[in-house]
Amino acid sequence: MFIVTVTYTAPLEDVEPWRPAHGDWLKQQISRQSLLVAGRQKSLAGGVYLAPRMPAEELDRLLATDPYVVNGVAHHTVTEFTPHLVVPGLEALTSYE
Repeated sequence: MFIVTVTYTAPLEDVEPWRPAHGDWLKQQISRQSLLVAGRQKSLAGGVYLAPRMPAEELDRLLATDPYVVNGVAHHTVTEFTPHLVVPGLEALTSYE
């Protein structure tokens, strides 16, 4: 499983025009289960995604299609981890190791 941190590399006014396309991209990835969770950072510095286990190259290819990256207003940092402990109701996340 991967935690992906999105960091804006441009001012928010340059990020904003790409927000609708980015939102559509996120919805598409969630529907395909290529991403499991996506949300904004409270600091408005970017966002965070939770992605299932897949080859790192596949994740890199997927993230390269993010409209924020395509348009040069953000970059991703990827951290791989194995979920072992979860709260009741989220046990399915351990199957994504």
